[in-house]
Amino acid sequence: MNTHDSEVYTVAPEMPAMFDGMKLAAVATVLYVIVRCLNLKSPTAPPDLTYQDTTLNHFLLKSCPILTKEYIPPLLWGKSGHLQTALYGKLGRVSSPHPFGLRKYLPMQDGATATFDLFEPLADHQSGEDVTMVICPGIGNHSEKHYIRTFVDHSQKQGYRCAVLNHLGALPNIELTSPRMFTYGCTWEFAAMVGFIKKTYPQTKLIVVGFSLGGNIVCKFLGENRTNQERVLCCVSVCQGYSALRAQETFLQWDQCRRFYNFLMADNMKKIILSHRSVLFGVGSTKMVDADLSRLYTATSLMQIDDNIMRKFHGHNSLKEYYEKESCVHYIHNINVPLLLVNSADDPLVHNTLLTIPRTLAEKKENVIFALTLHGGHLGFFEGAVLFPQPLTWMDKVIVGYANAMCQWEKQKPPCQSQGAHSTETKCQDSKS
Repeated sequence: MNTHDSEVYTVAPEMPAMFDGMKLAAVATVLYVIVRCLNLKSPTAPPDLTYQDTTLNHFLLKSCPILTKEYIPPLLWGKSGHLQTALYGKLGRVSSPHPFGLRKYLPMQDGATATFDLFEPLADHQSGEDVTMVICPGIGNHSEKHYIRTFVDHSQKQGYRCAVLNHLGALPNIELTSPRMFTYGCTWEFAAMVGFIKKTYPQTKLIVVGFSLGGNIVCKFLGENRTNQERVLCCVSVCQGYSALRAQETFLQWDQCRRFYNFLMADNMKKIILSHRSVLFGVGSTKMVDADLSRLYTATSLMQIDDNIMRKFHGHNSLKEYYEKESCVHYIHNINVPLLLVNSADDPLVHNTLLTIPRTLAEKKENVIFALTLHGGHLGFFEGAVLFPQPLTWMDKVIVGYANAMCQWEKQKPPCQSQGAHSTETKCQDSKS
């Protein structure tokens, strides 16, 4: 009996010790997963900048110092591109303001009605000039999205008028007036908005801004025709992918959960399309005669929707033709005004192979600066100390800071220089010599 008791006493302490070890291992595993998933060991750094050594570029980087300083995201979660993207996608921004604007309606030649919201400046611009931001939001977005409202409010307070395009069909309370909605690269509505601004405010100068899909549209618009660049001081594109044809393969990969994001965006596109089904697929819609709604209901990717529906709005014969003709990669080299291209290395929607496009462009063209941040996700770029993000993001500050620098350059440049075109700057230097 005593022997039995002694055996009990020797074994009993080992059980809690074993369980304590398991708990410690479990905690260590969880912490390891958290550190890996939140990318906590990743360093902070200034954006990786690609640009040519020109007087204008040096002036812009000196006058917009945020581009050369560290971007510091919130400590606990800001280094995760997925969480930055999720917070942008779910909340847009924190403590989003409510700027007051007027909605404008523009009839198009095909019977469609383009809409945009116009916001007047809340202060005088530091240059004393009349400057208008013409803004194109991301896929299926409009002026009521929180990230747009935050950016508009910040821009208004800096003295900018803002015109924000509402993508055709994106506003839930605005009915379509023709069997057509926005596509990946159609510039018609944006061109109509810019034309209205130029006509209504003949003295204003333009800052062109595009977010994600909107970045593709604005760069394609400027590159389609040289006259589209008249009165444009500069262009800023944030988080676009540049080539839909090259991006489609990456969207089918599970790397960085890209296939999952593809499914979510496809689901949102289905909701927008189906909310206008009576107009898009009604009797008057000749282009949609062979559209298969059953394939739309079962679509799990943007490519399936683009092939079955979106390409047909403009009569493209194949998905490849649609992506080729609607991507800005074939037009962006025609842009001669100063161009700032911003992307994030941890953007789960834009594969890093696509970033060779803006990098190569900046290496070849004097007017282009390519800024690549380590963190920021897709249109996130939140800033903050530990946990809670600030209402204003790094992205908002960069765009306005770059625009301010361009306005300052425009005001103090020598008379012989055209608006930011370095080719003219070279001619001025030649003439002086």
